[in-house]
Amino acid sequence: MARVKANGIEIEYETFGAKRDPALLLIMGLGAQLTLWPDSLCESLASRGFFVVRYDNRDVGLSTDFGAAGIPNLMEAFGKLMKGEKLDAPYLLSDMAADATGLLDALDIDRAHMVGASMGGMIAQILAATSAQRTQSMVSIMSTSGRPGLPMGKPEAVAMLSAQPPGTAREQLIAHAMKLRSVIGSPGFPADPTELRILVERNIDRRWYPQGAARQYLAVMASGPRVDLLRTVRVPTLVLHGEDDPLLPVECGRDVASLVPGAKIETWPGWGHDLPAQMVPRLVESISRFCKAV
Repeated sequence: MARVKANGIEIEYETFGAKRDPALLLIMGLGAQLTLWPDSLCESLASRGFFVVRYDNRDVGLSTDFGAAGIPNLMEAFGKLMKGEKLDAPYLLSDMAADATGLLDALDIDRAHMVGASMGGMIAQILAATSAQRTQSMVSIMSTSGRPGLPMGKPEAVAMLSAQPPGTAREQLIAHAMKLRSVIGSPGFPADPTELRILVERNIDRRWYPQGAARQYLAVMASGPRVDLLRTVRVPTLVLHGEDDPLLPVECGRDVASLVPGAKIETWPGWGHDLPAQMVPRLVESISRFCKAV
């Protein structure tokens, strides 16, 4: 892994494959480090002829954090949002999109396939709309437009986004993260407990930084819906969504596809809000087939 200066901050990233191949930028979700993109997915996409770049968003992992901005009161912010009041946030999703193009600049990459999961899908949507010249295509995975009125996720799954562990001992953090993964995971593709614990330990030991996730959550709320923005997208778009997503129901993915002219969509039964090992071959096939065709 390596780190570069981009958009006024430092971004930790890792690459797979040959620089001469078409670039594919993997953008992760809320509070999620680059390591949440399975190694097998990155390696398989590289073997299909892509230069794969995964990175830590700002305020997560080993990229620059915004600790000086303090920890937001998310309940207060949600209350203001429901009243239609403006939210103040240290940064917005548009700033995170600028981080992505800044990373491409630092790596001397003109254009990339923008592949984003969950909040990363929101960032990819902004890039597709506002940085079309840098966007070869967009793949929006388990994401949403933020349109008011879309179905809400299951209460337990939504609550886990802002839930905190009972303490800061390593085993308490591991248990909390394991519960999060089980609550939002795929009912049709249950994670192997041993493999899941290895992933959780890897992420916690790399960096446990929940206050960064809270600021990212605030950025999502403060940025507002992307309904009108998505209608302006003209780059080839693929939407991938699980039919059993407990956090962002499949209707959210269908909404994104309905807003982007010409978008393709694939929905899969049994898939929740994660990237289970059993689904990696299917994800690689869908992403690579789509990106090679544009």
